[in-house]
Amino acid sequence: MLGLLLRLLPFWVREPLFIVVGSVFGVRIMYLALHEGSWQAAGIGAVFLLFTAVRVHAVVRAVRARRAPGPKAQAVADAVVQPQEPQPSATPRPAPAAPVKEPNAWGQAFAAVALFAALGSALWLGPHLLPSADDGTPRAASCSRDEDEDLPSAYETTPRPVTGAELCEALNRPDLAQFLGTPTEIATVASGTNNTALLTDGKVARPSAEIQFDTYTVNVSVTYNEFSIAQSVDLMQFGEGTDIKRLSVLGRPAVLSSDHTMAIEIDLGTGGSGGPVEQGPLARTLSVALDGKDRGGYCDISVWSRSGALPDDRALLDIAGAVLPAIPERTVR
Repeated sequence: MLGLLLRLLPFWVREPLFIVVGSVFGVRIMYLALHEGSWQAAGIGAVFLLFTAVRVHAVVRAVRARRAPGPKAQAVADAVVQPQEPQPSATPRPAPAAPVKEPNAWGQAFAAVALFAALGSALWLGPHLLPSADDGTPRAASCSRDEDEDLPSAYETTPRPVTGAELCEALNRPDLAQFLGTPTEIATVASGTNNTALLTDGKVARPSAEIQFDTYTVNVSVTYNEFSIAQSVDLMQFGEGTDIKRLSVLGRPAVLSSDHTMAIEIDLGTGGSGGPVEQGPLARTLSVALDGKDRGGYCDISVWSRSGALPDDRALLDIAGAVLPAIPERTVR
């Protein structure tokens, strides 16, 4: 269909069209070939440029032919210069027909070039101006938000609780990897859940969010119970927590501690329940009270890696400074 339309176009429209399209595609393909080092693409670009050169040659010949009078026109001109003797005629000759005015070839050529130059510019600049859906660049994971999700009943009885989606949005920051000391990494997994605390029969809200990088994993959870940071420190001293350090974060009591995570292996292929619960890599956790008077409830910010390496404690403090403003302070109950 396209070939038929091109054959029906006038010469002074069709040929400029071939020239513009061929030159745009040829130059663009050659540029990409040189940029990516592809010889096959360079060959295709050379074919387009050769095709364009042939069409340019045809247009040049046509222009020269229109400028130079042909043999017939020259014969008419000689007849005008050397008038012949009039011969008697019985009947008068009919008057010559008025010459048909041909369309302006240069106007057609200019219109065709202008139209398809705009088309060629759009094809050339399109990849630079429009976002590419698949340019091979890894993209950071984003938090999913399910507006229709029903919250557990514990969230209805908790004053101003934060949700897992809100925690994920607060944690999934562009500078999170920089806080961790790995600024070139991007988030591979981002998730938020509306859980309840264990051993509470679903009566204590405990939303959480987790961001995974190639090196580190960051988890933030908020527990809306009556447990204070002071009580947590007392339990840590009798438990397995190590490297315990008390401090204040944004005017709230806080504590830094280290403990091992749990590694659970689930076997879905053989129908078994998987292996036993094992000790996972060491995690560093910053626990911060939900209010300045430590009246109960806390936010845990934990960081760990598969290799067991941990970032500096400053990373946890920076993350807390970014996330805690998104968590409403607990009011007097």
